[in-house]
Amino acid sequence: MFFTIALYISLAIFSFGLIYKVSTWFRYSLVIESKSISTPRRIFAALRGIILTLFSPKLFTLLKVFVLDVLLQVKVLQQDFLKWAMHMCIYYGFIFLLLMHGLDKIITSALFVGYYPTINPFLFLRNFFGVLVVVGIGIALYRRFILKVTRLRTSPMDLYAIIILAVIMLSGFLLEGTKITSYSKFQEMVDEYTVAADEEELKSLETYWVAKFGVVSPEVKGPFDHEILQAGKEAHEMSCSQCHSRPQWGFAGYAASRIIKPLALTLDRANVNSILWYIHFLACMLGLAYLPFSKMFHIFTTPLSLLANSVMDNQTSHPANVATRQLLELDACMHCGTCSVQCRVGVVFETLRNANILPSEKISSIKALVAGKKLSSEEIRSIQEGLHLCTNCYRCTVVCPAGINLQELWMTVRETLLEKGQPEFFVLSPLSLYRGLMQDSLDQDKNHYPDPIELALKAIYPAGIPLNMMDRDIRLMPSDNGLSGRIYKSAQASTFAHCFRCVTCSNACPVVRNYTQPTEALGLLPHQLMHAAGMGLWDLVFSSRMLWDCLGCYQCQEHCPQGVCVADIIYEFKNIAITRAKEKLTEKT
Repeated sequence: MFFTIALYISLAIFSFGLIYKVSTWFRYSLVIESKSISTPRRIFAALRGIILTLFSPKLFTLLKVFVLDVLLQVKVLQQDFLKWAMHMCIYYGFIFLLLMHGLDKIITSALFVGYYPTINPFLFLRNFFGVLVVVGIGIALYRRFILKVTRLRTSPMDLYAIIILAVIMLSGFLLEGTKITSYSKFQEMVDEYTVAADEEELKSLETYWVAKFGVVSPEVKGPFDHEILQAGKEAHEMSCSQCHSRPQWGFAGYAASRIIKPLALTLDRANVNSILWYIHFLACMLGLAYLPFSKMFHIFTTPLSLLANSVMDNQTSHPANVATRQLLELDACMHCGTCSVQCRVGVVFETLRNANILPSEKISSIKALVAGKKLSSEEIRSIQEGLHLCTNCYRCTVVCPAGINLQELWMTVRETLLEKGQPEFFVLSPLSLYRGLMQDSLDQDKNHYPDPIELALKAIYPAGIPLNMMDRDIRLMPSDNGLSGRIYKSAQASTFAHCFRCVTCSNACPVVRNYTQPTEALGLLPHQLMHAAGMGLWDLVFSSRMLWDCLGCYQCQEHCPQGVCVADIIYEFKNIAITRAKEKLTEKT
């Protein structure tokens, strides 16, 4: 009764978790354009897309991806053999063990007439698949704690996955080992299956099982008489052979039985077999119930992500399906760390220690953001810093074994945060150029979509910009506050002293050439930025739109007759402004 109730509770929690998880793919959204699309419309769009795909030539693409990337995991094999071996061992070992052993009354019994879990090939296969899982767990522990793969961080969810699998497998092997040695289990079997056997026959059967099947008896000890063994063998073949193969075929359980043999009688009297059964059963039920809420859910979502990304693109797919796919991708992440190993700016993490710099760590933060969790200003800034230090090199997307379009995900979250009015300190980072390239896909309604540059200026000057740069009669006073000394932080910026304030950089600047009245639009031109910084007029520098509109194209730097690294110096100006704004926000919070 207890086991039935526990099973039903676990199945109920699993079903609820599965429905809840799948529903989030259709209820939440990261794509700005799809937030007005209702959940029913998104479900209908997904079903329509699936049906149209299945009845189109894309079906062959799905079959190819399913075989190569889902079943054989060729992409993982090309990247790292050890990681591929780990995934294959855990995935196939666990799946076959579940189908053949966990669901044996539903599947195996229906497929094979006269099925018993204690006969071959089932006895051997159960041990073989279990050992595969243990080998996979061993590889996972080796990679994370001994090999210590670069930037591979272990989260509590990773530990849970390893621990719950280890408990299930090891308790299963120990349970089988205690059953092999258990004298009470042998007596139960004798009472149930032997018919009209006399005492001498039962004694010979017990002797045979002690000698050949590993049972530890309180009375029968070796050496054994050959004639008694022969009689026991005949009794075994008559009553037991149809449902019991030699325990040596269950090599892992048999090895466990040999280890515990000296304590077998004590363990049997203490009913350890039943204790292990409770541990094994409850661990399985806990794993089942928590599966939709753990990283192990990726055994379902990763194949879906691989298949969806193989036939979808943003240009032709319905916006609702793009939004749904991105939410699915968040659950498809297996936290394998492949993207973090390949990340070009991953080395920055060693200095800033912001986990959100690493692609694999950004996923959990984005999940919290999407779920509507209350995040502090510091947590939001940490996510933004991780998103905007990205160089948009696409290496994380290319190597992701789950097929997640990580680059698109980062861009979408950047835009979502900007839409919410979060001040963006990194507008002058590579995001500015990348965002310009992506402008066709962005919402151009400025009433709905605040200007990121205005947000940045408000963050730097929360009380309002102190100077009107168009007022030529204003009396400017230096406000250095030690900021000039920060210009020379990099070797490139040390060339600042070589500038003699010509206008070559401004003439070469494509941003300046974009305006008929650049001074009115930008405030200060590049050569004026240099001059203002030299005079210590930092309010003029920080409030100039030129500083924030700069594309980082290096045209100014390439044309400078003095070899001044103008673009790098402008980056230094921006870094100083960002540092100043962060300091103010930190003081405020």
